[in-house]
Amino acid sequence: MTTNHLDASQFVQDQQFEADIVIIGSGAGGGIAAEQLAQAGFKVLLLEEGAYYTRDDFVMQERWAYPQLYQEGAARKSRDQAIGILQGRTVGGSTTVNWTTSIRTPEPTLDYWHAEFGINFTGDNDLSAYFAAAEQRLNIQPWAVPANANNAKLQQGCQKLGWQYTVISRNVNGCANLGYCGMGCPINAKQSMLVSTIPSAMALGATLISRISVRQLHWRGDSITGLDAVPVDQHFQPRTDLRIRIKAKHYIVAAGAIGSPALLLRSKVPNPSGRLGRHTYLHPSVISGAFFEEAINGHSGAPQSIYSDQFVWPEHSDKAGYKLEVPPLHPVLVATKLIGNGGQHAALMQQFNHLQAIIALLRDGFHPQSQGGTVLLDSAQQPVLDYPISDYLWQGMRSALLSMAELQFAAGAKQVLPMHHDAKLYSSWPEAKAAILQLPMQKLRQTVVSAHVMGGCNMAVSPARGVVNQSGRHHQLQNLSVFDGSILPTSLGANPQLTIYALVWRNCQQLISSLQ
Repeated sequence: MTTNHLDASQFVQDQQFEADIVIIGSGAGGGIAAEQLAQAGFKVLLLEEGAYYTRDDFVMQERWAYPQLYQEGAARKSRDQAIGILQGRTVGGSTTVNWTTSIRTPEPTLDYWHAEFGINFTGDNDLSAYFAAAEQRLNIQPWAVPANANNAKLQQGCQKLGWQYTVISRNVNGCANLGYCGMGCPINAKQSMLVSTIPSAMALGATLISRISVRQLHWRGDSITGLDAVPVDQHFQPRTDLRIRIKAKHYIVAAGAIGSPALLLRSKVPNPSGRLGRHTYLHPSVISGAFFEEAINGHSGAPQSIYSDQFVWPEHSDKAGYKLEVPPLHPVLVATKLIGNGGQHAALMQQFNHLQAIIALLRDGFHPQSQGGTVLLDSAQQPVLDYPISDYLWQGMRSALLSMAELQFAAGAKQVLPMHHDAKLYSSWPEAKAAILQLPMQKLRQTVVSAHVMGGCNMAVSPARGVVNQSGRHHQLQNLSVFDGSILPTSLGANPQLTIYALVWRNCQQLISSLQ
């Protein structure tokens, strides 16, 4: 381990630190910011609630990875338990465990932000140069290796039906096509913040403190004056026996779209827009399984290499749009999402290597009945996401189940299994269609998951409509920036990492200019 890393769980007495800039969170936003600011000569302190693991720790086992690398042991759920949320909690954040899909922000999303929030990324504010810089820095390019069978079925179904599909760009370099990206890359091929910007920032003098939980920002007038933090225990829960105080000239919150609003809510920062912790978006996702004659082996090969945008932007705005992708298939992940009990569940698991799966990611935030969720604090001041699912989203989910089943039969599936507790194995598209149209779309009956969290500290030109401005600077506190996915005013309709990289790169350059 490098001397520039401190593990707060090893502290034996209260601590104090000072820096030019403190960054809370080491994921896509915090990681980019740490490198940029260290390059600009600032004394940077990077804080992470999770642990500092490296490739030697990544043993490609779910039983190790989920408790060590994910929020709440990969069992984080919405308040009513209806939505499972996969989110990273380790140095590098979700970039250490994501499936590498890298997509530029869709133009219609930027257009909507412009119309609704005054956010303008055209002309001088165009993001193209920042997308290009991030793509170069993280070796993002279209995946040149043939898709694994799990992804190839998505492609074949699209070809058969005449639907749009795209080869995915991935942030990898020297990838061995293992398929275990979600458990941490054991060969450092995935260009996560863990192996790219964070080591670079540390080489330039930045200090990383892991296993530290920031509990409160102190502020007076229009300025943050300091922060209080504590170490976390072996279960990553805040301890109460030690205090860590940190002072900086500028404070960057990059704790993710659940963690960042939670910290600002705990700190009771000014919130005249009333939007802090509200309009947090998930891309709520539904799953369709299919069994094929031939082995699919969805655990092997790049987890995501093909997507379809056939349904992302429907002609009628009263219909929810959804993106079609596939998830990697690993036993624990699959077992927790499969339906059925006892013998029925076991029988499905016995066909594990013949299972193919598609996920539909619903694009939320673009309709009056799609306003996302709210980050609340529980009795221990820890975040809980309340996420009601409206009829508009339920109907979108039903449409998505239909599209996925049609695609899987077109690709040659013997049987299709929508992940819904009242669904069964269907042997033909007409049978599946009739059944899906009758499924009760209700929470805890319909399996809903998400791996993307956005919003809760949204950017807007007007302080009445958002928490931060277009540069991620807090509207009321002059030395506070929010640099992560929480500043997005809606969901994206695309996987968020590349959007966050580009936005934070741009916002960092502006921050550096203003601080110098």
